[in-house]
Amino acid sequence: MKYQILVDSASDLLSDYYTDPEIGFKVVPLTIHVNDKEYVDNDSLNIQEMLADMHASKKSSSACPAPQSFLSEFDNAEYTFIVTITSKLSGCYNSAVVAKNSYSKPENICVIDSKAVSGTEMLIVDKLIELIKQDLPYEQIVKEITEYRDKRSLYFILQKFDNLVNNGRMSKIAGLIASKLVIRPICIAYEGEIKIAKKIIGIKNTFTKLVQMIGEKAKDFSKETLIITHCFAEEEANYIKSDLEKKCNFKEIRILPMRGLCSYYALEKGLIICH
Repeated sequence: MKYQILVDSASDLLSDYYTDPEIGFKVVPLTIHVNDKEYVDNDSLNIQEMLADMHASKKSSSACPAPQSFLSEFDNAEYTFIVTITSKLSGCYNSAVVAKNSYSKPENICVIDSKAVSGTEMLIVDKLIELIKQDLPYEQIVKEITEYRDKRSLYFILQKFDNLVNNGRMSKIAGLIASKLVIRPICIAYEGEIKIAKKIIGIKNTFTKLVQMIGEKAKDFSKETLIITHCFAEEEANYIKSDLEKKCNFKEIRILPMRGLCSYYALEKGLIICH
């Protein structure tokens, strides 16, 4: 096998997302610890059970895969691409880099810091598959996927910020502002970190403003895919999708449930929108 793609579970992808004898694909799971219990973020994780356990607990955290989780996969292909959650919020990228530098042919391993999470990682994976299928040289794929990554946009609409603040992923001041009942902030991924872009009163007004912000990014979205991932907020995700379809000509809009890691931080009714 010439190429393979490894992606962490913060991508919200399941292990059967892509199957091709010519391109290997694997999701490497992160883990969530609640008291003394470990939840592995794999296909069989019960998200509701994990969140219920977490809400009943006073102690929880997340952990990235060990370098060996990546290193053990490298001999399966001549070239390997690894797509990770932003390095500003997780040690997953650094773990993958350690694995790369421990390998006999590090020049054949490309570790991509998505500078985001969830749908952004999905889009990078899709683009990698597209570039590989064009039979481009490895070096050109590396160049083009980096340029593609830098043009992505990500928005958060969350109703709870507890775990982001408690685990140091968001400042306490920003979390305090975001947690005010009448304010529903739109957060963005900026240089790999979470920033509050707009503070809106009312959830429907927040959805409307989000669609407006996306529409202002470009006049033509006909070649772009937008991905909405949600934590038990399918109705809200469909509301946003419907409004976007009226005002933006995206090639495709996908709605997918979050996996464990993103659910742990976004919590119930959390939404992540990426294009």
